[in-house]
Amino acid sequence: MSTATRESAGAQISHFADRLGSTLVRRPFYHGIGWFVFFWILVILQMQTGEIGLGLAIVNELITVLVFAIVVYTNLLFLFPTYLKTGKYLVYTAALIGLSVLFTPLELVIKYFLFSYRETIQIDLLNNMGAYFFGNFLIGGVSSIGKIMTDWIAENRKMQQAENETMQSELRFLKSQINPHFLFNTLNSLYALTLKKSDKAPDIVIKLSEMMRYMLYECNEPMVPLRKEINYLRNYLDLERLRQREGIDISLEVKGNVVDQQIAPLLLIPFLENSFKHGINAAIKGGFVHATLHVEPKSIHFALENTKGNVLPRPPDAARPSGGIGLVNVRRRLELLYPNCHQLEIRESPSTYAIHLNLQL
Repeated sequence: MSTATRESAGAQISHFADRLGSTLVRRPFYHGIGWFVFFWILVILQMQTGEIGLGLAIVNELITVLVFAIVVYTNLLFLFPTYLKTGKYLVYTAALIGLSVLFTPLELVIKYFLFSYRETIQIDLLNNMGAYFFGNFLIGGVSSIGKIMTDWIAENRKMQQAENETMQSELRFLKSQINPHFLFNTLNSLYALTLKKSDKAPDIVIKLSEMMRYMLYECNEPMVPLRKEINYLRNYLDLERLRQREGIDISLEVKGNVVDQQIAPLLLIPFLENSFKHGINAAIKGGFVHATLHVEPKSIHFALENTKGNVLPRPPDAARPSGGIGLVNVRRRLELLYPNCHQLEIRESPSTYAIHLNLQL
């Protein structure tokens, strides 16, 4: 077989698969399958009585299914949206009864002439007119119940989809705030070092380049490997060590086995950023930032403690500091990404600030 022939056959198979998939998702296809199965169930039940043969059983139940279908689709396409859905329950019930009254005699007349040579069956038809009426009324009512259920499921699915889209939009917005926020802080530090012609500036550029590569190319997924997030935190602390003054104690200790755990990207960095911006950087001398990450197969425990600067209390009407955006964002991201799966505790003393985060991955 030539290459062109194989490509043509592959295209035909792909086209057939697309058409088949399109057919399978159409509602009429599923309705047709349902009626087909229901029809043969009725035929089998009719055959078990032993009163008529297969041919007449097929014709008899075909009439039954056709009448059922007329009642069902008249109900779904007209009675349900016109009366039941608008709250006119009594009118709907009366209309459904009228529909059953209209088609039950028609069904019985057709079957009466069909079994003209079987007087016993004709008598049975006449004696069970109430049962035939009830069957038509019941099938109409059941179709309404099914319609209510499917509409409820569809509406819930739409609401859930809208909520998910809203949540994803909010997450994208919060994440877009994190990257410029960090970049702004780091570039400020880099600018100060370049003014001083510090030898630390080139190292900061390299570290910043590695971190920006992670943020731009590896943080686009909802979840990232925990090991990469830890490496990002290490790079950040290395950068802070380069630009901080002497005597600052900075540490990150990772305990446990880091394997294939996943975490939302850039979730922990705001804690570290705040520990420097509102802690070490505001202190007159000395200070520390101690971070510990306990890693378990399905959870992590992140603890962070840092010294506080001597900050004067703000008046009640003072503007909110711009640095507060970090913790607000991380709280919101935790609520959206890990609902009921996290515990965040913040403790403050006159000289230190501590954060404890328990997170179920």
